Amino acid sequence: MLHSTCTKLPPKTLPNSPPLCYIEFEKLRGAVESKLKRMVQLNKSRTNYYERFQRLIDAYNADSENVELYLHELMAFTRNLNQEDQRHISEQLSEEELAMFDLLTQPNKALSEQEKDEVKKVARSLLETLKRGKLVLDWRKKQQAKADVQVTIDQMLDSLPPSYTQEVYLQLCTDVFQHVYESYFGQGKSVDVLAS
Repeated sequence: MLHSTCTKLPPKTLPNSPPLCYIEFEKLRGAVESKLKRMVQLNKSRTNYYERFQRLIDAYNADSENVELYLHELMAFTRNLNQEDQRHISEQLSEEELAMFDLLTQPNKALSEQEKDEVKKVARSLLETLKRGKLVLDWRKKQQAKADVQVTIDQMLDSLPPSYTQEVYLQLCTDVFQHVYESYFGQGKSVDVLAS
């Protein structure tokens, strides 16, 4: 049984004012949506959180009579979201490195701990190498600079564990280049800087 999570109405509320439970839900919804947008901008692998959030909001909109139930579900979702927001700490990675790690592990979820550590090293090394000298000013406009970034990605991803097949490797080379192209604007500046 759910305990009431809604604030009780004070004895003298304005007539026709919405119950405080609705107000609490809308405040939390707005805060969660704002946080989610920032998190997805930093790490595209988090779009599944946005989809779950949207399903919750759609269900609430279809049945707003059960606002207490949806407020409770939104609070549980928020706790999950906060854990995801802090995952980079438990993985001992920066937000940028976590985004790269998630991209590299997406096609190969059944990795051993040793393999995960190898992938983390690849993610760190790749970002460090790219930011140190490959992501020059306007690199996305220069064919030679783009080719240099692609070659660097291809070479660095060759260090992935042997459990990555040739097909997965080739797809990752494409996906990582696309991620770098969309996220890094030059001089090592990333979408992280803009989202801060």
